[in-house]
Amino acid sequence: MARLPTALCTLTACALLAPAAAEAKTSLAIKGAGFGHGVGMSQYGAYGFALKGTKYPQILKHYYTGTQLATLTNTPEVTVLLRSSKGATFTGANRIGDRRLDPGKVYSVQEKGGEVVLLSPTGRALATFAGAVRASGPDAPVKLMGAGPNGVRDGRFRGALEFRPSGGGALLVVNALGLDSYVRGVVAAESPSSWPQEALRAQAVAARTYAITTNAGSGQGFTQWADTRSQVYNGVSAETPTTDAAVAATARQVVTFAGEPIVAYFFSTSGGRTEDAENGFPGAAPKPYLKSVNDPYDDLSPKHRWTFRYSTGEVEKRLGSLVRGRFRSIKVTKRGSSPRVVSAKVIGSKGTTVVSGPTLKTKLGLFDTWATYTTIATKVTTASVRAASAPAPSSRPRTADTGRSLRAATLTAQSSSSRRPYRKALRGHITGAKDGQWIRVQRRSRAGWANAFWTTASGPNGRYRASLPGPGVYRVSWRGQLGPDVRAR
Repeated sequence: MARLPTALCTLTACALLAPAAAEAKTSLAIKGAGFGHGVGMSQYGAYGFALKGTKYPQILKHYYTGTQLATLTNTPEVTVLLRSSKGATFTGANRIGDRRLDPGKVYSVQEKGGEVVLLSPTGRALATFAGAVRASGPDAPVKLMGAGPNGVRDGRFRGALEFRPSGGGALLVVNALGLDSYVRGVVAAESPSSWPQEALRAQAVAARTYAITTNAGSGQGFTQWADTRSQVYNGVSAETPTTDAAVAATARQVVTFAGEPIVAYFFSTSGGRTEDAENGFPGAAPKPYLKSVNDPYDDLSPKHRWTFRYSTGEVEKRLGSLVRGRFRSIKVTKRGSSPRVVSAKVIGSKGTTVVSGPTLKTKLGLFDTWATYTTIATKVTTASVRAASAPAPSSRPRTADTGRSLRAATLTAQSSSSRRPYRKALRGHITGAKDGQWIRVQRRSRAGWANAFWTTASGPNGRYRASLPGPGVYRVSWRGQLGPDVRAR
């Protein structure tokens, strides 16, 4: 009993002297630009050009290298897949096949044994058609009840609705209509109606050209999807006076190269530069009219610059089998004519996987393939004299520092204090950071994150060590990319 207090004191002393387990975390910081595939015309770039007074022929010529405008002598029909389901309900039609209908009534169709069965408003079978059949209205558009993949509910569509059996009980609902009627439903869905006419006219010509040079559903009875797999088409519900005016002002005009209409790709935001077709679409052949060009006015887009930050667990979940073992980093091996990623390596603890830029974009939920991938590892350790830090300057340092001044500042501050120095430090590494580059250390407070001090990377692997002023939650920031939050106790 007499020795018990001594034993307790010894255990307590040991607990106080034993170093606390380091809290180590790793995150993937992704800094990127743009929104879309990056090939062809940037819609926000066209918007910026139009605000500067550039006319639509010059806008189109800028994005589609070496092209000219031409006028079609005839306008082909466009067929758009609106829905694939067991049946469909519609109204506003006065005819289906050779049978007359009441435009004021609601009818249904179903697929049965490769045929289309027409049902009355009460569900009674009225007629059976062998194969595809079209329903059309007298003058007004036909309304398709329910919602489609493009988000349109109870949409009205010009031309005709074609009901096409596709086998297995599925019925394809296809909108068949004239080219410029189709473009009216595209321009208003793809561009804000408040944009300048020159931007809307450029969009109209690009959409018209794309429609006649692509066939998304070859052999399936349609040429265009109604969503971003082709171009967004919302029918009559999307039409506005300003977008209709743009379509009318450019009637039958298309973009051509060497006398032939081109595949006029377009997308939202370039980030400042578009990409070559063969880099934007891996495996595609180079196209002389789809070359990388500077995009000086694209910065009006909210997606001009963006960032993502994922924990190691989140990265492993998103990349799945692409990560061999535990995730370590992503190394870009090839970039395109713009900084977009063409190919990269996913580096894990048990090996490396080669991936394309578009695969990383899809898996990680990014807006574009224009991205830099920075792995930032941070943990709290026991401090030593080798760990250096300095108070945050009024502005970011512009030159590299060997670290001597940082250590001197730290030791001076510690020696002038009557309190025992806080013996904790941050330690970790940042992929891509080079020897002597500045790293910002931030500390969280009730008001949010604030700069605490600066430190520098040391060695070729972006390693850093920095003494901490006291307990709290910290993170590092390098070139605007944030590391994980760690707590120093």
